[in-house]
Amino acid sequence: MVLNYIWIAFFVIAFAVAIIKSFTGDIGVWSEIMNSSFSSARTAFEISLGLTGVLSLWLGIMKIGERGGIIATFARWVSPFFSRLFPSLPKDSPIFGSIFMNFSANMLGLDNAATPLGLKAMKEMQEINTQKDRATDAMIMFLVLNTTGLTLVPISVMVYRAQMGAVNPSDVFLPILIATYITTLAGLIITCIKQRINLFDRVILSTIAVVTAIIGGVLAFFMNLPQEKVSLYSTVGANSLLFTIIMLFLMAGVRKKINVYEAFIDGAKEGFKTAVTIIPYLVAILVAIGMFRASGAMDYMTDGITYLVAACGVDTDFVGAIPTALMKPLSGSGARGMMVDAMTTYGADSFVARVASTIQGSTDTTLYIIAVYFGAVGIKNSRYAAGVGIIADFIGIIAAIFTAYVFFG
Repeated sequence: MVLNYIWIAFFVIAFAVAIIKSFTGDIGVWSEIMNSSFSSARTAFEISLGLTGVLSLWLGIMKIGERGGIIATFARWVSPFFSRLFPSLPKDSPIFGSIFMNFSANMLGLDNAATPLGLKAMKEMQEINTQKDRATDAMIMFLVLNTTGLTLVPISVMVYRAQMGAVNPSDVFLPILIATYITTLAGLIITCIKQRINLFDRVILSTIAVVTAIIGGVLAFFMNLPQEKVSLYSTVGANSLLFTIIMLFLMAGVRKKINVYEAFIDGAKEGFKTAVTIIPYLVAILVAIGMFRASGAMDYMTDGITYLVAACGVDTDFVGAIPTALMKPLSGSGARGMMVDAMTTYGADSFVARVASTIQGSTDTTLYIIAVYFGAVGIKNSRYAAGVGIIADFIGIIAAIFTAYVFFG
């Protein structure tokens, strides 16, 4: 229901702003809004078209891993922890393997691999869902952990900074790592409280402690590296690890004496069907967001926040990054555009650009992920998923701003 209200609100606010602008003489806003609706619908289709190849590739590879027994092995490894976070799923379920692969790709900053793996996990959860149009607690937990986007290697942000001429593109690596961990931890805690999952369970606490130690180790390792080595090591490490996993899948398939090519084709066919399924859901959310932006409502929100921050006597140096923060839960491409605009306007190495980059890497795009993941399996009632995701996003954005002040302020 939350997503339903948010979706309606985009149209209502855009309409109200357009009326106000018309009274001030800006009648061109109506054309801008409608043009935006058409271009956003086209963008939604283009995104789905782009996902077709990626989904076919990775679901094909996952099918090889599934038939080769690798996914089942991963499921057994992570079952003690995941069975507590997802108590409604069968113990030692192969779904845990798909969830683990999705989280791993997310942590490595490999979005193109993470989305197909996440869609596979969602489809597997839908198979045991007794109310096919309503999200289960397990689906919501999985989605929230995706939207909070724990990322150990923010490859895309560093690439954009390099393209925009930053002297040290990887200088945001550590701030992003801290901010994204805080976001994920917040999303996990909020969802556990909502679903009445015992956060003080020994396995949950020990796993969080281990992950915290790993994050600390990564921080310590990269803090001792020269800036020019950070981007190189993180990029090469992430991609080489992913390719190693692909080779393990292939070798497992050969060892099991399965037809790996046939397995890949079967999985790729599933990927193609999934890409077509999500088109209506993407059109719905991207058109609403596009019309909201085109009306000028986003600019009004930014100006309002700037005024409130200044009125509270708080430092306003970060305000130039607010458009990125406002767009992040709504549109990934929109947030990237705002981040690039901040770099262009203020300079790639300015404080505002670094704050925007940290925000961009601190969390994922909540409404986009809801549209894609739930849309792929026909979920219409997302329950509290959007609300929890947006709250976690807000915490992550605050953490990103604070962390940027610590490192760059």
